[in-house]
Amino acid sequence: MSTDIANTHKPAQKKYFKGSGALQQILAFASLIILVIFFSIASDNFLHWSNIEGILLSTTVIGILALGTTFVIITGGIDLSIGTGMTLTSVMTGVFIVYLGLPLSVGIIGGILSGACIGFISGFSVSILRIPPFIATLAMMMIAEGLSLVISGASPIYFSDVEGFNSIALGSIIPGISIPNAILVFFFMVLIGWVLLSKTIVGRYTFAIGSNEEATRLSGINVKKWKLIIYTIAGCFTGVAGVIMASRLNSAQPALGMGYELEAIAAVVIGGTSLSGGKGSLIGTMIGALIMSVLTNGLRIMSIPQEWQTVVIGFVILLAVYFDMLRKKNT
Repeated sequence: MSTDIANTHKPAQKKYFKGSGALQQILAFASLIILVIFFSIASDNFLHWSNIEGILLSTTVIGILALGTTFVIITGGIDLSIGTGMTLTSVMTGVFIVYLGLPLSVGIIGGILSGACIGFISGFSVSILRIPPFIATLAMMMIAEGLSLVISGASPIYFSDVEGFNSIALGSIIPGISIPNAILVFFFMVLIGWVLLSKTIVGRYTFAIGSNEEATRLSGINVKKWKLIIYTIAGCFTGVAGVIMASRLNSAQPALGMGYELEAIAAVVIGGTSLSGGKGSLIGTMIGALIMSVLTNGLRIMSIPQEWQTVVIGFVILLAVYFDMLRKKNT
């Protein structure tokens, strides 16, 4: 029976892509184009390749976090622990590679698995213990922040002596083309997430749970198990973001990460994913993350003070949530 509901949910997904959700993505993409045109006129430096590369590079960490968060939000949940979870995975990567002297590849896998563990604990709290997602992940956010400080001794862990670690994010594997690996990793994660969400049973159950959790449960689907899996997948994305962040900085900063969860959630909402669950796409999330980066970069190039940048971004988030509410009323 569970396979039946997965199959019967396919038309619902197609309807969504043809409906208001697709319209929201088109609006998000149009907003991105308008922002690019506006900042290109406002500053001659905006379209320089070095600046575009900087925009894409700054999108990577928030973007990867947002991709994982999209899964959770489509189920109707929320994950506030991704920011500090990213920090903890950075610290754990440092512990594996710098403190324990494990090979680079093992340390990276260890860091990603650390993120998966964080997601698993959040998923267990939400699905098995039935703690509301906001409270469960808020607690996980504090746990991850505290563990990062305790494990690192509240001091950064530097990778200066680890050959090749910095190249994970800032090196380039394409000969003759200067595109940082972090950007390639981001688009690769978009592809992985898109396949999971659009082509696998994980994606179908993610949408089914978000559309009507009780109906999904009555259809014979083990909602608890799939929520656990979905949060764990989101944790894997957090782990990848943590490794990329540590590589970019060539260090694990234990006090970094707080606030990243809000930017990631904002990117998800701007990209058209409904906070009430059941609707969303990773392409939209990618566009939302690019909008956040273009906006921040453009305002910085125009020498707008940091305080006003925060105000403008706050208004953008407010508008995105408002349009999400309007869409919900009209469906």
